[in-house]
Amino acid sequence: MATAYRSGWHFIDLVTAIPHGGDSLMVTVFGEPVVVTRDEDEDVRAYRCLRKPRGAPQPVRCAVRYGMIFVNLDQRDHRLAEPAEPDLRTVSATPRSA
Repeated sequence: MATAYRSGWHFIDLVTAIPHGGDSLMVTVFGEPVVVTRDEDEDVRAYRCLRKPRGAPQPVRCAVRYGMIFVNLDQRDHRLAEPAEPDLRTVSATPRSA
């Protein structure tokens, strides 16, 4: 059942939980440990802690909206939303009142 809700953005905590540069917060999202940290530039970042030996922390998409921290664990959501080749067609429309 948890895999059905794994994709998408999930609320972690308020940004006031990590007020200063260097502060961090450890949470578990769908059984996976995630570390949310505030770096020296005051940016909030999130990392998935891998359980494999010698595994480096894997970056996770993180967003701060309205003072709340959200993370997205789904790797499929990490691909670019724009196509490789931009569509240069122009669509013009005439209003009905014209």
